[in-house]
Amino acid sequence: MTKIKAWLAAARLRTLPLSVSGIIVGASAGITENLNLLVKQSESEFNGLVCFPYTSVIESPIFWLAIAVTIGFQVLSNFANDYGDGVRGTDANRQGERRMVASGIISPKQMKVGMIITGIITFFLATILIFMAFRNENFIISFVFFNLTILSIIAAVKYTVGKKAYGYSGLGDVFVFLFFGLLSVLGSYYLFTHNLNFQLLLPAFSIGCFSTAVLNLNNMRDIENDAEANKNTLVVKLGSKRAKKYHTFLLLFGMLCAVIYTIINYREPLQFVYLIAFVPFLVNLKTVFKNTVPMLLDGELKKVALSTFLFAVLFSIFM
Repeated sequence: MTKIKAWLAAARLRTLPLSVSGIIVGASAGITENLNLLVKQSESEFNGLVCFPYTSVIESPIFWLAIAVTIGFQVLSNFANDYGDGVRGTDANRQGERRMVASGIISPKQMKVGMIITGIITFFLATILIFMAFRNENFIISFVFFNLTILSIIAAVKYTVGKKAYGYSGLGDVFVFLFFGLLSVLGSYYLFTHNLNFQLLLPAFSIGCFSTAVLNLNNMRDIENDAEANKNTLVVKLGSKRAKKYHTFLLLFGMLCAVIYTIINYREPLQFVYLIAFVPFLVNLKTVFKNTVPMLLDGELKKVALSTFLFAVLFSIFM
């Protein structure tokens, strides 16, 4: 394996669509809100209220910067996970997807350098994003977002790195729900509107639950290896049977939140087109409950992750 392929493997590109799902939902909601204001006010008045009155998500540099920053956080987390599990020996007997540090293809020192470079680039992009979103309007809010950036970097690294890595004490689910769901959706919405819409907690819960379900699948797949390595994920603590029930709750509650939001904001039947993305979720639940060999769940991660991305896109288009 060449070094380039090794670093791409460590970055785990298949996790990236899931990581940007919340940004898509939050940014789309923010731009929709801005366009609604345009209808009510003249363009000059509108510009005094919010940053940029883009007519679509793909026209917005703020959106693409937010996507880049989120991808940076995800890649940093993947590098840190590869490093942390590698040096702890958790991946020594790992089956399935190969890890770069544990296999010796990338040394721990090299992975550390990769983490540092990724963290610096991500922080730099986040700084540009914050400046573009707020400029000199609100120092306090800018300061809050700077601190959220630092907190996100720390959270990405501390998942498996350090003596008190929270991924080893069953708290990974909480952080995924908060960062992939609440912070991702509400934070990106705030970048565009400079205010909060608490109805967006519902789709934020949806993205958070679906993202946590992907982590839960990952941990169900690795339950045997994690237990042997004293990696006490929530699945290890719950056991396989209760982890399956927890998985059911995550997917069903996430779907329910999305439907409730649409009912509250109903305008036309097309708003429910995202229900297409729920079909793979239901199929996944059947597969999970029938599963008796944890490693066979590996293919389900990609299905649920891509279904979450599809949900985010369809939900955003017709929200």
